[in-house]
Amino acid sequence: MTPPVHRHLSPTGAVRLLGAWHADGPAYGALADALRAAVLAGTLPPHTRLPSERELAAALGVSRTTTTAAYRRLRDLGFAASRTGSGTVTVLPHAAGGGRAADAREHAGDAPVPAPPPGADRADLVDLSQATPPAPPQLHAAYARALEALPDYLGSGGYEPLGVPALRAAIARRCTERGMPTAPEQVLVTTGAQHALALLAGTFLRPRDVAVTQSPTYVHAVQALREAGARVVGVPVPPADGPRAAPFDVELLASTMGRLRPRLVYLVPDFHNPTGRSLTPAERAAVRAAADRHGVTVVADETLSELALDGPGGRVADAGDAPPPLAGDGTSPHVVTVGSASKTFWGGLRIGWVRAHPDVLAQLAGTRAAVDIASPLLEQLAVAELLGVRAEVLAGRRAVLRERRDVLVGALREQLPGWTVASPPGGLCVWAGLGRPVAQAFAAAAAAEGVLVNAGPTLTPDGGSADRVRLTFTRDPADLERAVPRLARAWARVA
Repeated sequence: MTPPVHRHLSPTGAVRLLGAWHADGPAYGALADALRAAVLAGTLPPHTRLPSERELAAALGVSRTTTTAAYRRLRDLGFAASRTGSGTVTVLPHAAGGGRAADAREHAGDAPVPAPPPGADRADLVDLSQATPPAPPQLHAAYARALEALPDYLGSGGYEPLGVPALRAAIARRCTERGMPTAPEQVLVTTGAQHALALLAGTFLRPRDVAVTQSPTYVHAVQALREAGARVVGVPVPPADGPRAAPFDVELLASTMGRLRPRLVYLVPDFHNPTGRSLTPAERAAVRAAADRHGVTVVADETLSELALDGPGGRVADAGDAPPPLAGDGTSPHVVTVGSASKTFWGGLRIGWVRAHPDVLAQLAGTRAAVDIASPLLEQLAVAELLGVRAEVLAGRRAVLRERRDVLVGALREQLPGWTVASPPGGLCVWAGLGRPVAQAFAAAAAAEGVLVNAGPTLTPDGGSADRVRLTFTRDPADLERAVPRLARAWARVA
């Protein structure tokens, strides 16, 4: 039975998606691997009709024999289904978990949850594409205290469109402690940071509006902006290593605001995903000034803000090493802050928030009414409890992440000496330089070895960063040590 078709991939879209796909070996195998890697990475969703064999061959400049064999291999591996007259449609193989994988992809708070390669042992797969830390030991007790508080809310309907007052107050205290005085009336609780970004995009953007992001950046932010109909323009973020290391070009960002008059600018100012860079205090002030000068709303994604790993003198970072808020003292009406419990506490909580002027929150609440009305009450109470023990939770979180980062960076430097691998001072990922523009071909080869990584072009609005891959270090050290030899084998195939 041919699967339903939800979308179509044009020949030109396939060229952009695949990038530098051709590695050593048969062309049909490399093409099939590249398409399979795109499905694994979530950039080529299931139920997408692929171009015809003839159209794809013409677009890629290869023979039809190559595309026919590549599509046949995709079908053999369980990543495509075809029927005469219906074309070739992408699917997830049954061995990958089917609907469960698709459902996880829909609700994940980071890069899409990939499915494992066909026939792979799920326990043996190493997923370095997901920046999802495990739950802290304090989570169970937080839920227990939340259940104790729950009876106070059972007499109501359970809907709190702006958020539970206790959580809004706790978030406001957190913002104030970071140097950004905030009242509970300036906080809207959302169902994760991704939900917050979708609300902001849906409220501020109209079809054909311009939105500006860093490039590379958080992939789902770009998706949210495009879903709202925006044309997304990227401002380059130089890598923090090698000869191209340079400051973030705030002047270019400001001139882009003045020239294109975007309705929204999205920035990750702290331990930037994926480069690990943070804006300096001077750069933050310049961003605020540009936003006020041009009247452009800047969204500061602070999901990673409290995940500093290195403190002065080589010590493990503490709460005092977190960068200052991009919003400064919070008085600029043009800077909106998005936060989340997913990285500091646990992604399964699905709780985020927006900090903005109450008038902006009223607009967001109006947009939200047509989407989900309110966030789960019990999870809000649990996050309020976790914010009360934030220092304890984060101390353990930073120590664990720093150890795992060092394991991954050390293994990469030892086994892949030709790569450029900087040790990020915070965040959840390594932005590794390959030295040549083969990131997508490498991601396909790594998937075949049982390791999932993010190719650089999938994290940009413009297809750049083809010489970079993102590797997360949230997995157990044993998994990280197991993954790197596989990456080395994949690199040998590609390079």
